[in-house]
Parts: sequence; structure tokens; C-alpha cells
Amino acid sequence: MLTTCRTARLTDAYSALPTYDGPDLGLTFVRGQARLRVWAPTAEKLQLKLYTEGTGGTPVAEYAMQKSTGGTWTYTLPAQPPGRFYVVQATIKGKQLAEVPDPYVHAVGVNGERGALLDPAMVSPTEWDDDRRPRLRQATDIVIGELHVRDLSMQPQSGIQQKGKFLGLAELGTRGPSGVKTGLDHLSELGITHLHLLPTNDFASVDESRLQDNRYNWGYDPLHYSVPEGSYSSDPTDPAARILEMKQLVQKLHRRGLRLVLDVVYNHTANAARSSFEQLVPGYYYRHNADGSLSDAAACGNEVASERPMVRKLITESVAYWAREYHVDGFRFDLMGILDIRTMRAVRVALDQIDHSIFVYGEGWTAGASPLPEAERALKANVLKLDRIAAFGDELRDGVKGHFARQAEPGFASGQPGLEESVKFGIVAATQHPQLDYAKVNYSKAPWANSPAQAINYVACHDDRVLWDKLTVANPGASEEELIRMDLLSNTIVFTSQGVPFLPIGDEFLRTKGGSHNSYNLPDNVNQLDWARKAQYPRVFEFYRQLIALRRAHPAFRLPTRELVQQHLEFLPDQPATTIGYRLLNHAGGDEWGTIVVLFNGNRQPATLTVPGGRYSVVLAGDQINPQGIRKLEGTGATLSVEVPASSAMLLVQP
Repeated sequence: MLTTCRTARLTDAYSALPTYDGPDLGLTFVRGQARLRVWAPTAEKLQLKLYTEGTGGTPVAEYAMQKSTGGTWTYTLPAQPPGRFYVVQATIKGKQLAEVPDPYVHAVGVNGERGALLDPAMVSPTEWDDDRRPRLRQATDIVIGELHVRDLSMQPQSGIQQKGKFLGLAELGTRGPSGVKTGLDHLSELGITHLHLLPTNDFASVDESRLQDNRYNWGYDPLHYSVPEGSYSSDPTDPAARILEMKQLVQKLHRRGLRLVLDVVYNHTANAARSSFEQLVPGYYYRHNADGSLSDAAACGNEVASERPMVRKLITESVAYWAREYHVDGFRFDLMGILDIRTMRAVRVALDQIDHSIFVYGEGWTAGASPLPEAERALKANVLKLDRIAAFGDELRDGVKGHFARQAEPGFASGQPGLEESVKFGIVAATQHPQLDYAKVNYSKAPWANSPAQAINYVACHDDRVLWDKLTVANPGASEEELIRMDLLSNTIVFTSQGVPFLPIGDEFLRTKGGSHNSYNLPDNVNQLDWARKAQYPRVFEFYRQLIALRRAHPAFRLPTRELVQQHLEFLPDQPATTIGYRLLNHAGGDEWGTIVVLFNGNRQPATLTVPGGRYSVVLAGDQINPQGIRKLEGTGATLSVEVPASSAMLLVQP
């Protein structure tokens, strides 16, 4: 009871703090002159210190910041400041805390130790003002490819010069073994619309002053929310380099018709005790347990209190900053279920003021318990309360390939029975459909998406084993040919389902991480894309390329509303176990094909499925795709029996 009262008193104390509504927190520039505004309502004093370098040395100037409105402190710097880098230092309850950059910092020196007196708007590539987002008609037209910056280029045979860098990802004309396209040319060849990059904001786990150590990390340990990561730049000691080179990457992607999604980690920070948050307003930015300890729904030591006004403001303005200053086209929220619903709504509103087509999605779960009530969290079950914000569908993921954690457990694509409804749940993009038995779905027992655009369909991502490694461990004794059939079936399900498809780059040529299920800090030789596999499995890559092209050419697979899915998608009854059949009827979505019959056989032997009688053209069978037709099928009776080979898909169409 005492600890509960203590937490309540803390919460009351935080809610009593003054808040600031203005748009000028952090460093702002007016006619080249810098002014800093920092929110630190509990501080008795706030000092601004300038340094010549981004690390080391002693201050070359020190200024007492002036107390201002809404709990903020301000200082206008001289037109020619004596230093290039800055920190602030608060005195709270008579104690001087650590020197830190402010939470709104947009430019930093090496390892993010100090902010830089630099206006990012003045650091842009030529023709940046003419940069435009590639056209996007509707969210269900999106095809997402997920990638870590280093993975694309680090392999010695990648043909990419700027290995592990933003600029390496922007190189054109690169070739690998047997002359296969690599890098950005590969992404264009594959046909994705959106490139999702694992965290590119400044993170803590890689020492930017020791890049020769070649340390690897996914980057889910945020140091500064609104600054690019220095290890991906040509010179981490130069604050302008990371800004310019990330913008050059965005510009190059846009010119190639690709939109950019940033993986953003607003749910925790790398080190709570040493963070700018804790050094400026102790306790405010984090949630706490009843005993006063940090709560940890992120399983990373802390979780951010997004429901507090100044935390919500920081997150919302950070997202808007990336969209405005770097022309970013989408955001994937790591552990979105930790953030509160009101904050995610505020994010959507802020982005709509910039561009309505910016796509937002996230993980609709947490990694642990949180003191924030479930009804207030941006969990998958609460996506119905969110407008145009999508979540990952783990029902389809684990239904198709098997349980993410029980690695030896197979899924529908490997012949595991009883998962048909879980796969169908993904086929209708987690929306309401009259033919689904939701009681039989593996996780959600009710639809959680209002529209197909709110459901991300996938069978693998950077987390857990890649698809090829999962299929290998879940199907001991299976031949390579059998595993390839299961692999192609798995993603044929994804790319013919309603919703938004998601593919980890490299799966299109059977990427392997040697069986690793958590490669977040393993070396490049585990994580890098092995371009020799693209040369080794050309038929697999060509199938994926054609599969994506098939989806993009046919609006029947990309219906934008729940009502259209209900109207045009009809599951075929009385099919054998571990098979699924459905029809897309009446030129769904304005498709040139009048009827499309989609058949999946997850069994490891052939199965006979029954479809309505008529004349059909087979456009997909196993590892073959030909929109003009592979062969004809005809049944003169009311029904037609179609034999679908083991572990494969078949698409039949009527014009």
C-alpha cells in the first residue's frame, strides 16, 4: 500500500509540472543565429557549455541559461560562438548533474556525446528542394522490404565500395558473383515500393571512434531520437557528414521510385540513468513500478512514459522532424504496444499535416509487463481505435511457418494441421469476414483491423530465425528441393493475401544466418547478405521478382477496404486438411481478371482440391509464374477437381 501511494505521489508530482507548447524546443536558428530552449522545470540552474571538439577537452565558454515560460530555459548564442559543440548541465536539489545534449538535439559529434552548433537545414545535397516522394495511390499498394544498412554491402563480393554506409546503399551499377545485380539495383529489380531500414538514429552500442573494430548491432538501443547514426557515415566526427549522407540516400531512393521507412525506437533508451532525460528532469520520462524501480516492458531496462505531455510532444515532434527534414516516407514503431494510443494518434495527425501518404505501422505488443493499462496501449487489439496505423500480423506468420519461439515446430507450409484458420485470418488482413471461425485462430480470437491497410502480412523479419533457417530446423530430413517448395509457398501466401506484404531482404534468394535466432550483435559474416546465393538460386529469385510483379499488376490482391474483401473474397468449402482455397470474384478491385482462384496445399504430398467448374488458365503453379498462362484446365460439370502438388500454391484465372 505504501509503495502504491508513493507511485501515485510521483505521478501527481509529474502531472503538476508546467508544460511548454511552443515549436522551438532544442536548438533553433533565426538568420543563422542559434537559440537553445530546454525543458527542465525542476532545475534550479541550467548551464550551457561550449566545446571546440565533440569529445574531450575543456569548455571554451559557459553561459547561465535564463528561466522562461512553461518550465523551459533559454539562451541566445552570439553570432560567432567560440565553440562548435554544446552540452547543458542542470543543478537539481543542489546537486550538479551530468553534461548532456538536450533531448531535441539534431546534430551531434562522435558518439553523440555533445550537440553540434549546426543547422541541419543548411546541410543538404544539391536539388534537395526538388526531392519528391514517389507516387503512392493507396496503402495496400505498398510492398515493404526490410534491411539493415550494413547487411546490403558488407560482403566482399557485393561490388559496393562504401561498405556499411548510407552511401553504400545509394551506389548504383553494383554487381556481384556471376554478374548479379546487388545493392540498390537489386532492390529496384526485386520490385519493392518501400525500403524499411533497421534503426538509423544515433544508437549507443557501436563506438563511433573505433570503427576499425567492425562492431555490429541492429541499433535498438537509442541514444538520440532525432540524429542519424554516425557509424553509417563516412566521418562520425563531422556532424554534417551523417546528415548530408542520409539525405543523399533518401534522394537516391526517391529517384529510383523507392520510399523510405525508418524503424524508430521511442519505447526506451539505451541507458536510463545517464540519458539526457534523467539528467534534465529525473524520473519524468520513464515509467516506474509500485516500488519506484523502472518498469521494463521493453526488456531493455526501462520504458518511456509516452502518456506524459512532454514525452508525447518529444516523440510526435521527432517523427515529424524526420518526415519534414529528411523526407522520410514511413515509420515502423518498435514495440508500439508500449506507447499509448493518444501518442500514436498524435503522430498520425502530425504526419498528415506533412503528407497524408506517410505510412505508419508497428509491433502491436510489448516484450514484458507495463504499468500502463492495456486499454490505453497501442496494442494489436487496440488497432481498431487507431486511424491508418497498421500492425504486424503474427497470426499468419506463425500459422504459415510455425511458432516463432518453438523453433522445431512446423507450420501450415510444412504440413502442420489445424492452422488453416490462422492463415485465413491473414488472407483477409485481420479484418471481419463472415466465413472465418475466429475461435480457431492461433492468437487473436476476433479481427483487429478496420481495413486491409492496417495489417502487415509476413512470415519472417530480422527477429528470430530467417525463413530458410526456420524451415530447415522445423523439417529435419527434408531435401533442399522440398524446403524450397515450402519457402515459395510461404511467401506466395503472403503476397497473394490482402493487406500489406513485408519481406526481409535476402529471403528472395534463401538467405541464411547459419541458424542464428537472434543475430543483433553477431558479426557481419552472420548478418550480411550473401550475394553468391542470388547467383546460386536464380530460379528462386526470379520467382520472387515475378510474384511481387504479379501482386503489383493485379488490384484484386490489394483491396483497400474491409467491405470490398467481404464482397469479393470467398473461401471454397469442404477442402482437405492443411489446404486452403478461395476465389476473388467479379473483377475484384477493377482487376482485368474476372475470377481468380487461389489454392494452397501445405501437405507434404499432393492434394486434390475442388473448385467451381469452368475453363481456367493456370498462371502460378509451384515455382512457375506466367500471367499469360502456363496451361489450361477445364471442367464441364458443376465442379472441377484440381491436383495441387505437395507444399505448393496454384492460381487459376478466368478472364
